[in-house]
Amino acid sequence: MKGMTRIVIVGGGAGGLELATRLGRKFRKQRAVSVLLIDKHPFHVWKPLFHEVASGSLDVDMDGVDYRAHAANHGFEFQLGALSGLDRENRQIRLEALMADDGDIVVPPRTIDYDILVLAIGSASNDFSVPGVHEHCFTLDSVTEANHFHQRLLNHFLKMKASGSEGPLNVVVVGGGATGVELAAELYKITDYLPVYGFSTIQRRSLAVHLIEASDRILNGLPWHISQKASLILSGLGANILTNASVESVDRDGVSLKGDKKIAADVVVWCAGVKCQETLKNIGGLTTNPINQIVVDKTLRSADDTSIYALGDCASLTLDDGSRVPPRAQSAHQMASCVCQNIINQLAGSPCESFTYRDHGSLVSFAEYSTVGVLAGLMGKKVFVEGGIAKYLYISLYRLHQIALHGYLRTALLALVGRINRRLRPALKLH
Repeated sequence: MKGMTRIVIVGGGAGGLELATRLGRKFRKQRAVSVLLIDKHPFHVWKPLFHEVASGSLDVDMDGVDYRAHAANHGFEFQLGALSGLDRENRQIRLEALMADDGDIVVPPRTIDYDILVLAIGSASNDFSVPGVHEHCFTLDSVTEANHFHQRLLNHFLKMKASGSEGPLNVVVVGGGATGVELAAELYKITDYLPVYGFSTIQRRSLAVHLIEASDRILNGLPWHISQKASLILSGLGANILTNASVESVDRDGVSLKGDKKIAADVVVWCAGVKCQETLKNIGGLTTNPINQIVVDKTLRSADDTSIYALGDCASLTLDDGSRVPPRAQSAHQMASCVCQNIINQLAGSPCESFTYRDHGSLVSFAEYSTVGVLAGLMGKKVFVEGGIAKYLYISLYRLHQIALHGYLRTALLALVGRINRRLRPALKLH
């Protein structure tokens, strides 16, 4: 529509969806501004919970957010699509064709006009060019991949039940960051719950989890005592933790490490490092870093184009102390707030604000066994938390995300329904 300002957001992750929701609410009654969210998936699940999707603790059909329904309720538009290119001169993005499962083209490649563009495409696993990762490893980059991993696990346990085998099922998790560590704990949760559902031969010893980390400790980005606590918890569950271990290759039989060591594996999950998709590499001539993040200034606008913002995992921002904003959910949440305000300011002709990152700490959940973490305290000191308090704070992070999307009342209702469903539904998704 002539005279209308079109804001296009590509990526419906934690930051992108929160931004679309805020802007949709802000401009829903103003015909001069439209907000469009684009994502290649039809629904949203908070990425820090993907390991629960993989274990079956979280059912995306019940807990996911349908983009179309959410858009209708919050004043913005949603379109299904995957970014393939950017034409900055004509202010257009290009989207790939939408394909049906049988290979038929549902919607041909198309272009979308924009006045303000926000790139909020999340990161994916970085294979570091290790041979065999693409062919033989699962990742937790999307709900679809997490579901595929979950189905593979169930199939293995079904085979063990049918044959009367006591295993063990060998699972190798490459990467000792938060995702790998939390997944390892969730895997043991499966073995604790499956006997209730007829898998009487399955026990903890039916599963052998090997956690491989290239540095000298797991959770290397957190304080040493957090790493030690995590190691004790996982070792107590039965996990085999290998540090200072670099993967040379992966094949159908397992993982080869430097030093001619091989670990046999029935399933391999790659959680080692992240990068942005290749599509973003110098897209439209924008400056990107070696892992394809868009280089942005302090206002989170591209260093090359003031009509383009980037946030979350796909934004590269160097802070005053020389460090970079880490790829975390809290970063995306804070960036979404800043970009929202800056877009409002830009449309009003006011100066944009500089982004200030506040590290509130990190929490790591070991399924139902424990939760540990470190929080930002007074005078810049870090405060160690664990147990019930840490678990409550961990859940609160997800509730804050839900509040940003749904508001306080709806989030309270969702929390209530969740507690009821835990009484009515199986503890694990079994299909």
